[in-house]
Amino acid sequence: MYLIVVKFPTRPEYTDRWLDLVHDFTEATRAEPGNLWFEWSRSVTDPHEFVLVEAFTDDGAGPHVNSDHFKKAMQELLPALAATPKIVSRQVDGDGWDEMGELKVQ
Repeated sequence: MYLIVVKFPTRPEYTDRWLDLVHDFTEATRAEPGNLWFEWSRSVTDPHEFVLVEAFTDDGAGPHVNSDHFKKAMQELLPALAATPKIVSRQVDGDGWDEMGELKVQ
């Protein structure tokens, strides 16, 4: 699977509206057959940074970045960004979340 983490630094005037701005993009991506998850979080250290954790099947990442909704979002979100997003994108073994081995709840 492809595991991707992206940090989106927003302009202060867009921060409170960010989740509304990405709503349609998020819903369209979650509906893709190759999407495993697409989850937004807000940084606890920077109120103007949102973190996206996403995963796709091995065959799902290519169609995602070539989709119309991806291309549209890349254009529509640009004015709301304070800087170029930072990304980590890797193909990893597995097909979903595993339990943490170092901490077990009994």
